[in-house]
Formats: sequence, structure tokens, C-alpha cells
Amino acid sequence: MKVNRTEMEQLVKDLISHASVVNTQGEREMAEVLYRYIVELPYFQQRPEQVLLTRTYHDYQERYNVIAYVRGSAVQSSETVILMGHFDTVGMDDYGAWQGQATDPDQLKHIIREYQLPPEVQAHAHSEDWLFGRGSVDMKSGVASHLYVLKHFAQHPEELQGNILVVLTSDEEDSSHGIRSALKDLRRIKEKEGFAFIAAINSDYTSARYSGDENRYIYVGTVGKLLPTFFIAGKETHVGQVFEGFDPNLIISELTREIDYNPLLCDELYGEWTLPPVSLKQTDLKPFYDVQTPLTAFAYYNLFVHSWSPDQVLEKLKAHGLRAFERAIETYQERYELYGKLSGTRFDPPPIQPRVYTFEEYYQRVKAQHGSTFERTIGDFCQHVVEQQTLDIRSYACRVVEQVWKWDKVKEPVMIVFYSNLYIPRVAVSEQTAEGSRLIRAIGQAVEQVQPDCPKPIVMKKFYPYISDMSYMALSDGEQSIHTYEQNVPVWGERYRLNVEDIRAINVPVCNIGPYGFDAHKKFERLELTYSLEIVPLLTYSVIRHLLAAA
Repeated sequence: MKVNRTEMEQLVKDLISHASVVNTQGEREMAEVLYRYIVELPYFQQRPEQVLLTRTYHDYQERYNVIAYVRGSAVQSSETVILMGHFDTVGMDDYGAWQGQATDPDQLKHIIREYQLPPEVQAHAHSEDWLFGRGSVDMKSGVASHLYVLKHFAQHPEELQGNILVVLTSDEEDSSHGIRSALKDLRRIKEKEGFAFIAAINSDYTSARYSGDENRYIYVGTVGKLLPTFFIAGKETHVGQVFEGFDPNLIISELTREIDYNPLLCDELYGEWTLPPVSLKQTDLKPFYDVQTPLTAFAYYNLFVHSWSPDQVLEKLKAHGLRAFERAIETYQERYELYGKLSGTRFDPPPIQPRVYTFEEYYQRVKAQHGSTFERTIGDFCQHVVEQQTLDIRSYACRVVEQVWKWDKVKEPVMIVFYSNLYIPRVAVSEQTAEGSRLIRAIGQAVEQVQPDCPKPIVMKKFYPYISDMSYMALSDGEQSIHTYEQNVPVWGERYRLNVEDIRAINVPVCNIGPYGFDAHKKFERLELTYSLEIVPLLTYSVIRHLLAAA
């Protein structure tokens, strides 16, 4: 396959020109643009049934995915390679006064050149090999690469001993409604067409891993992400009687100190380490100002995984939570004692014992106190919350835990750890499996073939380090781990389920061969053209050819 650089660049600019910010009408319009592009190709004009515009399921937004497939004609085979990517982007408020030009790469580049900028950005702004704009690297260029490969195989199905299927999805940047919905469509197509999916190639963005890094990366597998969350109840009091209460904010502060940037919570597999966890929200739940201290607090943390399962993470975080709770009690008592010495008042601290539970443990504890009445009431509460439709899932989960806590007959300080977001599963691709070995070997052959045309080293690594829809193409966790996760997500409703059955039905090794650039999700988002528009499509094409080579 020869790549027409001019055609590719124009395709990327055309896609960028259609704003497709997640959770906006533009997202829906982008799906229609992609559908029209594909259905107008001669191959699909003769086979319109092989292009689908499908609405997402259990979604409060009206949005769509686009799916198209080409049957190879060299030898009839059920083996099928999935090409996947998302067409939504983050918002454009970060562009400020340039917001109107964020989807016009040529104008935006001209404007950027007029400002005093960091040296690297300035150099790229004056280079013909860089293109700026929202979605340029994340990931309109990756979508363009897949479209180019799809068009080539639509023109040359005789090159395939098997089939390719392209699935372009909405809502990757928020809650992955797109890919989670597309799984159901893929299952139906698989059954209808008799496809056997053997691998999935994503084309999300790649970037330098450190300052001065010249490598261009291909990733096999992807990082998983959990959102461990803590609900903490203390004891309220009047600020004029401060030591008669126990501030949950003190516990939560110690908790963040225990978890934030902690290398002991980095996960290693195949010699690669996750980044440490970091706080994403920390707040008490007091709704207004008065001189009563807060009673409850809430915090959640980003946590990446390579090998740890959800149940292992809960056990680790219970231990860290216990340490934080104990330190908070020690601090409280030490300061109470010192205040007593300074003021000449009596030191009489209330007895406080650190209590830390997973949500499942705590729910069963309270259920044992109240029985079926409690279960019915919590179920009715969840149903009511779900009917509100727009409540943030993390706030929803917190409200459910709070309702359970209100039923607890023991009104002592407590910490409850749970998950308040959909699990974004880890996918570990092993050379010890036939499917994993086949994909890794095909990538190695493709790199060997294409590397002479690329001046930068192309390096294969495990675990795509950014969140991506690849996580929903396979599961590396066992049934018990997933069950534990589900029992510790205190939300109810189809929208909030991890559709394990759909993932298991696809269950293919994944890799990411994506465009190269910088500053995804930032106003200087930009794309290196030569690698992204020429090398990436060639690599993708070559991997497919090695997986589905004609005899």
C-alpha cells in the first residue's frame, strides 16, 4: 500500500473541521459525516448492508457509532481484524480567544505563530511537519488512518485472507458509552456473518514518554483504571466544643497523604510500572455554612493497574485506609492532650476505634441489623436516583453509601471504601497464548518491514499508558474479581453496568498503533504529520497483512 500524503492530510483537516465535542450535537453530526464518507465508497455502494450507523444503548444522549466491514476475497475465511477508534474530542474552552479557530488547523497555526510561546511549541508552529487543532492527535488523525486503510482494502479485497471491520465510536472522552454499546453490535455482526475476531488495532494518540524521548511507540495491551472511593463519617460538634467531635476532614486529609503519589500503589507486570495514584476529588458533604463541624466526607483517587484485580486493590486500600484512620486518631489525641496542658483543662478524649469496611462488608453488616425493609428502601432509593438520569455516577454512588450509613445503628466514625465509576479493565496480552503470540509476531514483522522508512525508532511496549476503549475488548480479570468489583459499586441500573458478557464475547488481544504528537487535551494539541499520516497507516496495513495474508 502506498500512502497519498496529500489525501491523508486533507482527510485529517476535514475531520478536525467538524467539531465533535463529547456530549454535544457535534458528536452526533460527526458520526453522520463518517457514515457518509464510507457509504459513498464504490465497494460499499454495492454492499450498503456492510455499513451501519447504530445508536448507543442505555444512553441519556442521542449519539451514534459507525461500523463497516470488508470481506477478503483471496480466500474465504472467518478470521477478522477489528480496527477501532473514537471520533469525539474534549471541549475547546482551553483555547480561550482562539476557540473559533480550534477546528481550523491552518488559521490556528497562523495565529499561534504570532505569540511568544515555549520554544518547542514555537518550533512546531513554524514547521511544515506539524498540524495544530482540537482532535488533531486525539484522535481525528487515527480515525483518518483507519479510514484510509479501510478504503484501500475496499479497493483491494483480494489482498485479504479474512476480513477487516472498522468500528468508530462516540463518547470515549466521558464514559465510553460508544464502545460499550458497540460491543452489542459487534456480537450481532459476529453471529450473523460468522466472523471470528482475532485481534483489535486501536489508533489513539502516542507521545514521548519522557523529555528527549525520540521513540515512536506501539503498545500491546492497555492499562486498567479503577476509581477507589472513600466515604468517611466522623462525629459532628459545635466549633466551640471542638474536641467533643471528630472531624472527618482530618481522616480524609491523612488518607490523601497516604495514597497520593505513593509508589507502593504502583503495579508492575512484564517489567512495566503504572503511575502512582492521585486524588481526583476530596470534599466534605456539608451542604451549607454553619458553626457545626462536618459529619461526613468523600474522596476518590485515580488508580492504574497492570496485574492487580479489583478485589486485590480493595484489600490494599483497606490497609492504607486503616493506617490513615489510625494516624488521624493519634493526631487528634496528641493535639487534644497538648491543648489540655496549655489551657489547663482536663484531657478526656472520647474513645475512637478505626473502623474500615468495603462497601460489600458494610452493606451486609447493616442488612443484618434491619433485614428486608432496609434492602427494599435502598432499592427504591436507587431507582429514584436512576430516574433522575443526569446525576453524576460518582455522586450517585456516594449518595447510596450515605443512605446505607444512615441505617447503621452504630454511630461511631467509620470509613467505607468502594468503587464509584465503571471499571476500565486492564488488558494484558501474553506471548504465552496463541492469539497474543500471533499479534505480537505480526507487529514485530510489520515494524521490521516499515522501520527503514521511519527515521525514528519504532518501539513495541506493553500496556498503553492512557485510558482508552481498548479496555473493553478483552478481560484479564477472573470471574471472582469481577464479581467483587460489582458488589462494591453501589449503583443500580443498566447504564452503570460493566457489560462483562459482551466483552467476553469479543475477547481479542489489542494493540495501539497511533499518531504521534503532543499536548492532547490542551490548547497546543498538535500532530507530527510524517509519522502520523505516512508511517501509521503503513504499520496498520502491514500488521493486518501479516495477520490476514493472502496465500
